[in-house]
Amino acid sequence: MRIVLDRPRCEGHGLCEEAAPQLMHLDDDGELVLDREEVEGADAALANAAARVCPVAALRVE
Repeated sequence: MRIVLDRPRCEGHGLCEEAAPQLMHLDDDGELVLDREEVEGADAALANAAARVCPVAALRVE
């Protein structure tokens, strides 16, 4: 599975980072950085959780 970030839509709320800190982080400018785009198993579940909590729907898992 793959995490897809819609960068223009992302507002840097950080809820996704809280849900899946091992997969993503906010940089010093408040921009979301995906540390891994390809995920499987438990990491895919974390990625889906991060996508669900994003208030602007900037993340999706395909």
